[in-house]
Amino acid sequence: MQGRLSAWLAKHKLAHRPLGFDYQGTETLQIKSEDWASIAVALYVYGFNYLRSQCAYDVAPGGLLASVYHLTKIEDNADQPEEVCIKVFVPREDPRIPSVLRIWKGANFQERESYDMLGIFYESHPRLKRILMPESWIGWPLRKDYIAPDFYEIQDSH
Repeated sequence: MQGRLSAWLAKHKLAHRPLGFDYQGTETLQIKSEDWASIAVALYVYGFNYLRSQCAYDVAPGGLLASVYHLTKIEDNADQPEEVCIKVFVPREDPRIPSVLRIWKGANFQERESYDMLGIFYESHPRLKRILMPESWIGWPLRKDYIAPDFYEIQDSH
């Protein structure tokens, strides 16, 4: 089922795949990584001026990784702002997605966390480095095929 935003993207010949609607009626779209930078700009021009959240998850062990963006169109006196959910799937071997930090400044720490936990590289992010794990940490802890290393021990709190 195609929603209003999907129809607008199709009208402007912007590549995407509609994934339907979530339980709250928010339209969900799949965007290819190579198309994400140009579509992000188009979405900003369309009016999605607020990045509500960005997160990432491992779809399946050995499978794809997903980066998810929840965008909101905030306008004056809007009781029900328009929202959209964007999913960008990438292979785990070389997971690269263009950063949207230059469009939505709120992506800074959120993209860094997705990098730190799942190893997704956000291209052109000015400071993509670990934010939760130590710099010396090996691997990506939230991947479903991650095996905790033997060398790291949790230290006593006293």
